[in-house]
Amino acid sequence: MKAPNELRVSKDRKLLTVRFADERPMPISAEMLRVLSPSAEVQGHSPDQRVTVTGKADVRIASIEPVGNYAVRIIFDDGHETGLYSWTYLARLGRERETLRQEYLHELEEKGLKRDA
Repeated sequence: MKAPNELRVSKDRKLLTVRFADERPMPISAEMLRVLSPSAEVQGHSPDQRVTVTGKADVRIASIEPVGNYAVRIIFDDGHETGLYSWTYLARLGRERETLRQEYLHELEEKGLKRDA
């Protein structure tokens, strides 16, 4: 997958807008980027090791660093910086953001957890 034409962080640092060629801009909240981080810390090394991340409703994007021609590292204000977001993964998060958000909220509810710290 080619690199996006645009990666833009909002002024309040709570939203990343991604736009690939021939697609509409896709806003992805910092919260969803953080709780769905592709890092081993969040995803584990198998599906049964995946961690439900909570308390990130107010997390912000501190910075973004390019990684080769295939990804970016997103550094969050809570110190998390180990996720490498490939263009394919960012496209999935953008295209499926509403479904992924609902799944996350449902998972929190099932486990009796909250979005807030």
